[in-house]
Amino acid sequence: MSSCSNFRDFQARRANIRYRPAPGAKPEYVHTLNGSGLALPRLMIAVIENYQQPDGTIRIPEVLRPYLHGATRIGVDGNLE
Repeated sequence: MSSCSNFRDFQARRANIRYRPAPGAKPEYVHTLNGSGLALPRLMIAVIENYQQPDGTIRIPEVLRPYLHGATRIGVDGNLE
């Protein structure tokens, strides 16, 4: 899952990042792109949508359990179980 955005010259103006398209030409602001390899909110939503149980708990996928101290569920109160 990823996220990509074209900020055009917004960030470049704030950072004053410019280039000269030709020798002697007027400097212009660059266009910047933003990208992330893992959009965390989207990932969390995907886990919740796919692993939420009828009782409201969320089953933690096996591959993520080592990162959550071996927990197998997230309780309705938000605590790891």
